[in-house]
Amino acid sequence: MKNIILTGDRPTGRLHLGHYVGSLKRRVELQNSGNFDEINILIADDQALTDNADDPGKIRDNIVNVVLDYLSVGIDPAKTTICVQSALPALHALTFYYMNLVTTARLSRNPTIKAEIQMRGFSDEGLPAGFFTYPVSQTADITAFDANVVPVGEDQLPMLEQAREIVEKFNKIYGETLVLPKAMIPENEFQRRLPGVDGKAKMSKSLGNCIYLSDTAAAVKKQVNGKMYTDPLHLQISDPGHTEGNVVFTYLDALCTDEHFAEYLPDYANLEEMKEHYRRGGLGDGVCKKFLINVLEETLSPIRTERAKWEKDISSVYDIISSGTAAAVEKTNATLARVRKAMRINYFDDRSIIKEWETLLKKANQ
Repeated sequence: MKNIILTGDRPTGRLHLGHYVGSLKRRVELQNSGNFDEINILIADDQALTDNADDPGKIRDNIVNVVLDYLSVGIDPAKTTICVQSALPALHALTFYYMNLVTTARLSRNPTIKAEIQMRGFSDEGLPAGFFTYPVSQTADITAFDANVVPVGEDQLPMLEQAREIVEKFNKIYGETLVLPKAMIPENEFQRRLPGVDGKAKMSKSLGNCIYLSDTAAAVKKQVNGKMYTDPLHLQISDPGHTEGNVVFTYLDALCTDEHFAEYLPDYANLEEMKEHYRRGGLGDGVCKKFLINVLEETLSPIRTERAKWEKDISSVYDIISSGTAAAVEKTNATLARVRKAMRINYFDDRSIIKEWETLLKKANQ
């Protein structure tokens, strides 16, 4: 069996540091590892429309922003297929077939969907059906590419579990046809969910608590110095401080290395030494934030520079999306054909169906 990855993002805005820490950095590592036969990144514009149907321009305009962010962090279109969800008709057909294999009751119990519904403030009367059935659409995405590895955060595990249920039910009814996917969880626990700068559980454009990959150095500095949540009990430099729940240290856990200390803060050999000093008192938040700003700038500066290069050649960016999507059409259409064959609804490919019809009519007329 081939090792195939499928992952993706909703194109609702520029990608931020949370995306980089939680998925983008890992995608580049996986892409360059040589351990996978195929890596596919799906720009999930259909899914984004489920709660943005009144503003499709927002989705359309942000496709280029998402792809620019991909290219700027090191996603290589020669190694990774970048494609657009809405341009893959097979996904729509597969979604419809799979909807018949899952109940509304089961969908309503999905913890991820319940959390997303609550976060967006949907009422029972105002919940779009497309949003409610996203786990089915995601199953179509995964299976269409024959993906057996799906990198996800822990909050997305219920979605993948539901996908596995649908795959198992399909294979039980129609025979072994679909590949059963498995989750790949980030190895570093601090990279599984990076909070917003204000300490909220999730970075959100509406909350203004993001650091975007394309932000200027000045914008990053402003977010860290002006909004980043630390320890509200650490009022004086001499006060003992708490590193748990302190966003500065959460970001450092996810991003900094011992080399960063050698370069920017040689008073400490590593992060644990810095934490110990903060906990016993005598280390100010200003020093911690200044160090974090240096770490962030070292991380984001090359990304910012690479993005600027691609922004000057949008025609090439368009060609990358177009060629990747064309390859994905071929791939997903092949899966759809296999699914229809398993279901025996490939009426115009299987001539034996004619003989079955003839036999049925003869029996009916006897």
